[in-house]
Amino acid sequence: MSLSEFEIKKVEYAAEAFLAVKRPPPHVRKQLDIGYRIDNQSVEIFEVRPDWRDESVILEHSVSKATYVKTQRIWKIYWLRADLKWHSYEPLATVKSIEEFFEAVVDDAHACFWG
Repeated sequence: MSLSEFEIKKVEYAAEAFLAVKRPPPHVRKQLDIGYRIDNQSVEIFEVRPDWRDESVILEHSVSKATYVKTQRIWKIYWLRADLKWHSYEPLATVKSIEEFFEAVVDDAHACFWG
């Protein structure tokens, strides 16, 4: 089940606040940028970079994901490991709000998201 319109607006507001803090300065964004997408009940954060072999090819590298579990009213946090599979973010597997998810990604206490 996907997020409601209200929940989507709340996620967009929190994501824009996150980008205001974490996004690189404008002069760097052609080489490295950060974005997000909402897909059903999940929010994914990713890096955007040109391919080093062909700068006209733009690559996205997933960084983190939060999935809303409506029945429990929680967000489950995941990070993308080297095996290219999503794994639960063990230091903080669930949070109660989308804002807490974005705070965890900014803090990245265990260097899971940004390395």
